[in-house]
Amino acid sequence: MTTPFHHEPGAVPPPQCPAHNLGSGPGDIGPGGLRRLYGPEAENNPAGLYDKLRAEHGTVAPVLLHGDVPAWLVLGHSENLHLTRTPSQFSRDSRRWRALQDGSVAPDHPLAPIFTWQPVCVFADGATHERQRGAVTDSMERIDTRGVRRHINRFSNRLVNDFCEKGTADLVGQFAEHLPMMVMCAIFGMPEEYDERLVQAARDMTRGTETAVASNAHIVSVLTRLVENRRAEPAPDLATWLVEHPATMTDIEVVEHLRLILIAAYESTANLIANVLRMVLTDPRFRARLSGGHMTVPEAVEQTLWDEPPFTAVFGRWAVGDTELGGQQIKAGDALLVGIAPANTDPTVRPDLGADMGGNRAHLAFSGGPHECPGQDIGRAIADVGVDALLMRLPDLELGVEESELRWVGNIMSRHLVELPVKFAPSPQQKLDADPLSVMARTARPADAWQISSPPPPVPEPLPAAGVQPAHAPGTAPQPAPAAPPVGAPAPAAGAPAPVATVPGQRRPAAPARLWQAVSRWWNGY
Repeated sequence: MTTPFHHEPGAVPPPQCPAHNLGSGPGDIGPGGLRRLYGPEAENNPAGLYDKLRAEHGTVAPVLLHGDVPAWLVLGHSENLHLTRTPSQFSRDSRRWRALQDGSVAPDHPLAPIFTWQPVCVFADGATHERQRGAVTDSMERIDTRGVRRHINRFSNRLVNDFCEKGTADLVGQFAEHLPMMVMCAIFGMPEEYDERLVQAARDMTRGTETAVASNAHIVSVLTRLVENRRAEPAPDLATWLVEHPATMTDIEVVEHLRLILIAAYESTANLIANVLRMVLTDPRFRARLSGGHMTVPEAVEQTLWDEPPFTAVFGRWAVGDTELGGQQIKAGDALLVGIAPANTDPTVRPDLGADMGGNRAHLAFSGGPHECPGQDIGRAIADVGVDALLMRLPDLELGVEESELRWVGNIMSRHLVELPVKFAPSPQQKLDADPLSVMARTARPADAWQISSPPPPVPEPLPAAGVQPAHAPGTAPQPAPAAPPVGAPAPAAGAPAPVATVPGQRRPAAPARLWQAVSRWWNGY
């Protein structure tokens, strides 16, 4: 089989040029009869587009990016796993892209903030990737999970206070788009930088818009100031941990990794929160199971990661040499996209899309392989605690418009709600403690404990005997990582032995829902 990319796109017009809109009519068919992964159809009905591509080409389909630049969209679940787990065949180094080498893609291309090579782990393979990725994962392991959850709860209630007395709200613009940025700014050590401009810049730079490059520049400027300040004045935050890590990253490397973490965490978590809330409000079975105690918020989040993953696709991988994938002949330098949403609906792994996927984490919502998202637990925590806090405060939430009136905006990477109007009985504001951001960090890991290679997965060990506290401090003997405490789990009393942690999915079905809610209220400080 020969490559389907018969046309030569040539030089790409600048982002504001009308030529970008040529040929994007009904069906969005471009040169060579290939379907565009941008334009009305891709934005309004991506699932329908994936079905057409699967029917026409199988598990790997040729598509066109902005400016009709050719690429491959991987649709199959197993093909995506192979793509992400085989860096020797499919590299993350975008400089391999043939379209960049021959000038088909200009530096001001709308997707430049996504694919332009930077000195970060997502564009690296081998030893360089392990060194940079090690710095990121080590630094993120120093975040105190319980402290972060308490801050998420506080930030959530602060946002709810802004609209709880009105009886109406837009949960996208007033909640989902702001909570992740508030949390990440606190973790980074720059809570004073949180504002509307930063929120909008983070969302804009992944949309392939005319202002995407300027939005990216604003974020880089903010993070550059942060890194310069942390070189001079260290603090217990993620920026300082990256600056001081034994991997000895340069300031540019630190800035770019902070940018990577910020955008990935923000975009994915904002979309995840909005998608969970939409499902709760529009699916009666979903809402009934959640409010009846048969489904916990973390389980609702996991189901949403299957049905509406926050990233629909990830760009990209680049073929190291000529190879075959899904029956297609891939040429050296070809670009490929990890198709997260289509992989989650692959009929070979999910023949019944209405089936309950509870307890199944085989989805690709956080990609896979050596580049699997290292911050997925933080994203889950923001969504878990944020949605739970909102539903606790406003248990009578109802959709404020007909479901058919909801509007979406999409791009090659994600699809998100424009608005989620709701109505509810007005309630008073909640008094919040002015707790400083002082409990984000765990005890620092000794410098000699760091290693470039990824640590081996923990080996399951018997639970400790009652009254025996497992070693969690860095530098101690390796122990199985404790499960993150669920939103409703009570904290141990001072001096009392630590209880054996359980996750909501392991509770007996007969657990009283009312007792669970009461404990949750106590834990979150209501």
